[in-house]
Amino acid sequence: MSDKIEKMTAAQMLHKARTTGRRKRELQTIAKQLCIKEEFLAALESGEYDKIPESVYILGFARNYAIELELDPKVIIAKIKTEMNILADEDVVIEKPTKTALPDQKKVVVEAAGKASAFLTRNWKWISTIAASVIAIALAIWGISALVAHRGALNNASNEIALNLPKFSLAVKEEFGVENRATASVVLQATQESWVKIEDAQGETMFSRVLVPGDVYYVPNGNVKGTFGNAGGLDVWVDGQPAPKLGANHTRKSGVVMTAEALMPGN
Repeated sequence: MSDKIEKMTAAQMLHKARTTGRRKRELQTIAKQLCIKEEFLAALESGEYDKIPESVYILGFARNYAIELELDPKVIIAKIKTEMNILADEDVVIEKPTKTALPDQKKVVVEAAGKASAFLTRNWKWISTIAASVIAIALAIWGISALVAHRGALNNASNEIALNLPKFSLAVKEEFGVENRATASVVLQATQESWVKIEDAQGETMFSRVLVPGDVYYVPNGNVKGTFGNAGGLDVWVDGQPAPKLGANHTRKSGVVMTAEALMPGN
């Protein structure tokens, strides 16, 4: 990275890339192409990150914007994290508790053993009765727990069959649209950062969010359509089976009909 670029802020790099060179474009045009509000792109170019609701949106929008402007998204994200004082996991320091002096363990053990032996000698009859009762209760509890666990396993197995859940390629990070989980025919999982918007038949937005790798969204059944900022960054599952990709990596797709018949026409 050159010294000039290293000294520039992320906002300065984004603004310069959009307003200079052979690919100068209006902010409004790019906002429509990326389906990101013009005011959010303006906030990125001015460094006013507090105008964007959450940090996950800031980083997701900045990555998509950098790619659109043919900048290195890793550089832009790193600069924004530095400017916002977002620490990486390895930067977090955890203080270890200080050790306190321990008593003489050997002496404590010997004293405790002597007291326990004397107590058992004096009270061995009723202790034996209590021990037998405890063992009987423990065996009864164990038997009940085993029965409940067995029934729970059977119920879980039947639920998995009923839901026909997909075998996700990544560990699930967060789940969205969980109210549709029991009925959804179409399920999405992000393998790359991708902005997802789902609209109903009247064009009203039902869901809009930048999904990061591992995030899952259960699409509601019905006449809904989707718009995707990075169509190739999503795995699509229809009735538990993998469906074709919605598009290539880093391409925008809109008006995609999110029904099993449209996504798996051959079935």
